[in-house]
Amino acid sequence: MPRDSSATKARLLDAAFDEFAAYGIAGARVDRIAEAAGANKRLIYVYFGNKEQLFDEVLRRALAEGAESVPFDVDDLPGYAGAIFDHLVARPDLMRLRLWKLLERPSATGLEHDAFRGKAAAVAAAQQRGDVAPGMEPDDLLTLVLAAAQAWFWAAEGVDPQEVGKAWPTERLALHRAAVVEAARRMTEPRA
Repeated sequence: MPRDSSATKARLLDAAFDEFAAYGIAGARVDRIAEAAGANKRLIYVYFGNKEQLFDEVLRRALAEGAESVPFDVDDLPGYAGAIFDHLVARPDLMRLRLWKLLERPSATGLEHDAFRGKAAAVAAAQQRGDVAPGMEPDDLLTLVLAAAQAWFWAAEGVDPQEVGKAWPTERLALHRAAVVEAARRMTEPRA
């Protein structure tokens, strides 16, 4: 029976995501990734190259899944911020992966840069149409909307980072989300 290389790659990527989110690039171990995936360690090198290339592929995959799960909507930036918040509540490990990326590989990848540039251009066009507040540069406004959506995951005081989103009672979670959406609304709503 032939091996299903796509299934093995997917298992390796899933295991690598968990490993990188927990330990970062430097602390991640390919032997643990292979064991968790039920695969031979050699296949990591065959399919992905080295550990850094595996991290890049894990990050690329996470960004693509995030873009698919939370499509950008320049016409509803508050709703977009709320959707990002919801996505991160469901997957707090994404923030840990992002933190490791910022700590260990701070430069933007082409995918990140291109995605941000495209969104900023859409914000600029919406500002020119009068649909989005014109008071800030598009890059700054987009950055602040994204920061509002992620704020509770960066600065959740007194909450174990592993439990962010899970530890909050439903009512508190709804209040956090409402605050994110309101902050994004206030930043982006054009003045009368």
